[in-house]
Amino acid sequence: MAATALPPLPPQFKSIQHHLRTAQELDKREPVVAYYCRLYAMQTGMKIDSKTPECRKFLSKLMDQLEAMKKQFGDNEAITQEIVGSAHVENYALKMFLYADNEDRAGQFHKNMIKSFYTASLLIDVLTVFGELSEENVQHRKYARWKAAYIHNCLKNGETPQPGPIGMEGESFDAEREEAGSSSLHSGTTPPTSSSTYEANNIPTSNYTSIHIPPGAHAPANTPAEVPHNTGVTSNTIQPAPQNVPLVDPSLYSAQSAGEVRLTPEDFARAQKYCKYAGSALQYEDVSTAVQNLQKALKLLITGRE
Repeated sequence: MAATALPPLPPQFKSIQHHLRTAQELDKREPVVAYYCRLYAMQTGMKIDSKTPECRKFLSKLMDQLEAMKKQFGDNEAITQEIVGSAHVENYALKMFLYADNEDRAGQFHKNMIKSFYTASLLIDVLTVFGELSEENVQHRKYARWKAAYIHNCLKNGETPQPGPIGMEGESFDAEREEAGSSSLHSGTTPPTSSSTYEANNIPTSNYTSIHIPPGAHAPANTPAEVPHNTGVTSNTIQPAPQNVPLVDPSLYSAQSAGEVRLTPEDFARAQKYCKYAGSALQYEDVSTAVQNLQKALKLLITGRE
């Protein structure tokens, strides 16, 4: 973690305060994700205001943090290669999403799962550092942010949330706007879980009964966003559930290149992406997602088709 302390957050940068707070919370256990959270905040801040003295000062200190982290983790492929970094951040965002989604579907409603939903949505924001979001990630971000606000308000009002994807046509939720904790961005301390804010802006009212969950979603993530204090439970005691590993497509064993198949640079890039995704999935012991991505890469290289 970079030692450079940030000055007070300028009001103009309110929209990135939660991404910076997430970076601070992930510094020790996920420094790569923390790095890209700061990079997203830096790029977004530059677009918002890079001329006002207080904003320039803040961005300069934030850039110092990024440079220090890049120097510290300069031998990490996830920092030096964007395609690896993208896969790493996306897998961690999915990990947060799946933990919260599994808790939600099981009817286990608590602050930690709300925070995991909201953290997942913030990390999908961060993926824009690598380019335009896929439609799948756009939907996951909307759903996660909506779920966080919905469950937050239900618990706040003493109501029991409905588990799983539900249609909320015509309804909106007034999320509690807690601004406490913004000063912690330069204090060097981690804010308590109660300081998390779930913004109600742009919460979709679409029907999400048919939301698409990506491959590997059946395997619960093995670490929540933050283990609640006072329970005596540590993250080391949370064990991943047994995984249903997909069968290897038998046709791949006998598949042969169709002679005239010519792979384009885009084909090679896609195959490389699948392999990177597989490697990142293995970091989280998600065998199912790793196998599926490796099969996609192999099929593309052999047949020229996905």
